[in-house]
Amino acid sequence: MKKAISTSNEPSKLDRKTIERNRRIHMKSLCFKLTSLIPPNHRFTQYSKSKLDLAARYIKHMRERIEELKKQKQHVMMESKNNNNNTIMCKNIDTKLPLLELREFGSGIEVVLVCGLRNKTFMLYEVINVLEEEGAEVVTASFSTVGDKIFYILHAQDKISRVGVETSRVHQRLQEFIAPIEMWD
Repeated sequence: MKKAISTSNEPSKLDRKTIERNRRIHMKSLCFKLTSLIPPNHRFTQYSKSKLDLAARYIKHMRERIEELKKQKQHVMMESKNNNNNTIMCKNIDTKLPLLELREFGSGIEVVLVCGLRNKTFMLYEVINVLEEEGAEVVTASFSTVGDKIFYILHAQDKISRVGVETSRVHQRLQEFIAPIEMWD
């Protein structure tokens, strides 16, 4: 009788093992998918114990970054309402427009351009051409108008990751391109 009982339990035991194995495989694939969504420069930290911990840290980092950017946007919008001339407060320093800022992010760069509606000396496609000539591929480009200022934000990635993009050269070329020489620092 013991043999009959064990054979009747074997299929259910195998079913449970198969179900559990499939669940683990599914969870593993979800963890890999989650990890692939995290940028490479945030993946390898000494503090992360697991992929879920890594993802949680990255989400927390991004929430803090969003809050920081919201505060900056609010500050710029308040300054824009208070300033009707062609200057913008950036980090408590008066800067003449156009304003250019480049940030490196792993294998990509972010270009932020701020210019006035009346003194725009460049076209967006020309900026994109400079980036592409320097070995970057523009992934996203957006703009918004606040008061009498236009804010352009471009995200670009390296076309060839081994070669990369020299941000100092890109900055120099864009600076020469968007601003007359007498406006340089």
